[in-house]
Amino acid sequence: MLRRRKPAEPPGLLSNPKPSLTYRLISYLLVFPVYRLLFRGRTLGNAQVPMDGALVVVANHGSHLDPPLLGHALGRPVAFMAKAELFKVPLLGRIIRACGAYPVSRGASDREAIRVATDRLLEGWATGVFIDGTRQANGRVNNPQAGAALLAARAGARLLPVAIINSHRAFGPGNSGLRLLPIHIRIGTPIPPPASRKRADLDLATAACQEQINGLLDQGLIRP
Repeated sequence: MLRRRKPAEPPGLLSNPKPSLTYRLISYLLVFPVYRLLFRGRTLGNAQVPMDGALVVVANHGSHLDPPLLGHALGRPVAFMAKAELFKVPLLGRIIRACGAYPVSRGASDREAIRVATDRLLEGWATGVFIDGTRQANGRVNNPQAGAALLAARAGARLLPVAIINSHRAFGPGNSGLRLLPIHIRIGTPIPPPASRKRADLDLATAACQEQINGLLDQGLIRP
């Protein structure tokens, strides 16, 4: 059985790791123009983002564009899981590591992945989790997994539901190419960590995330 590891101090007191120079350059010189100009990006709800301490960012997943856009829009680095092989690629490995990505070996067990992600949270990172686990053709939360809630329970971290609108239509599964459609991000209200790692508590937190995210998606694009 996995034992819950408690932070040395409450998550709210942990400092947010400072973004590296590489991260800032990528975010503002590459991601910013892609999101804001190419995809006419808008973000609503930044005041809801806790800027310090451990945070599990829970989002729908419609496109490979989602991780960098999400990290940029939230205003603080968001660490995502990445295949260990990518870290061996010259330049790419250094870039994704600087952006907070953490390696997980091919074929690694879910337990190992959870341990690595929990370590990131205990360091004060915001850790990103796509709640369905894979891209969804309709861009919605259809079959949510309990991994995000389990991470939050292990680290005592809040969950932050986020809706990424239209990325599945711009560059989602089955698309033959990139479509320059608006991609907007709506940020929800933080949810307290589950009361325990019991399945009932994890399912309750997972359902709350699903309800918020799909509700934000139903509001559609952000109007000026």
